[in-house]
Parts: sequence; structure tokens; C-alpha cells
Amino acid sequence: YADLSQTIASLSGGNQQKIVVGREFGLDQPLVLLDQPTRGLDVGSIEYIQQQIVHMRGKGYGCLLISADLDELQSLADRVLVLYQGTMVAEFERQTVDRLVIGQYMLGIQSTATNGS
Repeated sequence: YADLSQTIASLSGGNQQKIVVGREFGLDQPLVLLDQPTRGLDVGSIEYIQQQIVHMRGKGYGCLLISADLDELQSLADRVLVLYQGTMVAEFERQTVDRLVIGQYMLGIQSTATNGS
């Protein structure tokens, strides 16, 4: 049962997050910035949001996805840029994405990337 008079502020954090992500997808802009769009959501919502990202990418939209979820990055990103302490330390193409190596760059264990290796 939906109460249309209910304010967004009175919704749970997860439902507020779904509204914000849905609004962004509905703006029909050439670029969408997504910062942890699926964090803390239920499996069905995660799948839907990820499908929408793939759909938008397929239509030629730019999607900048910021995520600490390496599985999500590996499945959705064409390119992964890794930041450590505010500096880009590595760049990987989809074919060369390796969760272990990316994690090492994220933790500062590796310091410079040589074109995806």
C-alpha cells in the first residue's frame, strides 16, 4: 500500500536512495554520476539499478560509477580508475580488470600501474 502523501524524508534510507537513483535515470542527460548507487539495497533493487546502468551505457550515455564493490565494478565498468589518497594510481580496461590487483592499488600496496597490469 502506497501513501502518496508520505514525504520522501519519512521513507527508509534505502527507499530514499531508490528515489534519487530513479530520478537521475529519468533526467535523460548524456552523463550520469553514480556514487555507491547499490550500497545497502536489496538484491532486486541492485539488479534493477545495474540493468539500468547497462541500458544507459548501451544507448551511448556516459556513466561514471564510483564504487568500492569490486564485483560491481568488474561487471559494469568498461574502464576502472583506481584512486589512492586522492590520486589516480591505476587504470584498467574491462579485459584486464583483476579484483586482487585493483584491491592492492586501493590499499596502497601497489603504487603505479603499467597500462592494466
